[in-house]
Amino acid sequence: MTDRADLLQGTLDLLVLKTLMLGPLHGWGINKRIQQLSKDVLEVNQGSLYPALYRLEQRGWIDSKWGISSEGRRAKFYDLTATGRKQFGEEHAQWRRFSVAIEHVLQAS
Repeated sequence: MTDRADLLQGTLDLLVLKTLMLGPLHGWGINKRIQQLSKDVLEVNQGSLYPALYRLEQRGWIDSKWGISSEGRRAKFYDLTATGRKQFGEEHAQWRRFSVAIEHVLQAS
């Protein structure tokens, strides 16, 4: 049994965009940053992360380029585009509306 939470469908794009707002990272680094920022509650499955990165790049929200990781290995680094920054704002606003709506349901008597 794990204490880590599964990601709610649709939240991965938001988390990746936010993570890349803090600076470029390779896939493993994105996973680790999300885990760190969530205080070890969230862990992204690699089988979900890389398709999401591909999808975000196809939409023009992120760019990628090859570089060398801190471990000295070749890795693809991802960075947010201007369009991605704008999209993050929209996704974040949508998330806020969604979470408020869920809270209303949970507080109903």
